[in-house]
Amino acid sequence: MIRLLIAISLLLAPPVAARADGHGLGQSLGRGDILRGAFVQQRQLKGFDVPLRSEGHFVLAPGRGLIWRVEKPFAIMTVITSAGLVQQAGGNETMRLASARLPFLSHLYDMLGGALSGDWHALDADFSAERSGGAGHWDVRLTPRKADDPIAMPFSAIAATGGRFVETVRMIKPDGDSDTLTFTDQVLNGAPLDPGEIAALGSLGQ
Repeated sequence: MIRLLIAISLLLAPPVAARADGHGLGQSLGRGDILRGAFVQQRQLKGFDVPLRSEGHFVLAPGRGLIWRVEKPFAIMTVITSAGLVQQAGGNETMRLASARLPFLSHLYDMLGGALSGDWHALDADFSAERSGGAGHWDVRLTPRKADDPIAMPFSAIAATGGRFVETVRMIKPDGDSDTLTFTDQVLNGAPLDPGEIAALGSLGQ
């Protein structure tokens, strides 16, 4: 679960939200914006020739939260807001975590919120970042500052590439295992939140 939180909270948001005036990277998102897109996640594990694959769609609403829907091979929906996290599988709630009881979750959401406002400094305390390129094509590599940091510990390096939006993210573990996320079909403000999405984001008490 920590790996999923980091993948969503750190990796989807910063490249999407980085300010063009500060770093020339990507599209800035503000309150009221809605970003929708599709993703494919491939997890390469030692001893397996073929990576484990999952795919689905996401909805990102700055100031309100994130809906992350895995559709294949199994239907799982994860919702993250400032209040915490809730996960559903097959229409049944399988997990609920409150930020007030889990400081690491609150910290992850704080970094997400900073990144969504275009503030790369929200990541500087936990990661050193190497950035290159411009708005048309950019690369970012994040390295944990502290190997024993419970937030960054699952990864030895994180690399992201993109243009207007993030396109690929690769997370490398110290043992050589890796996760690669590929984002496609991203649309900003193509449609408002529908009633189901509003209910999902409100399920954490916001």
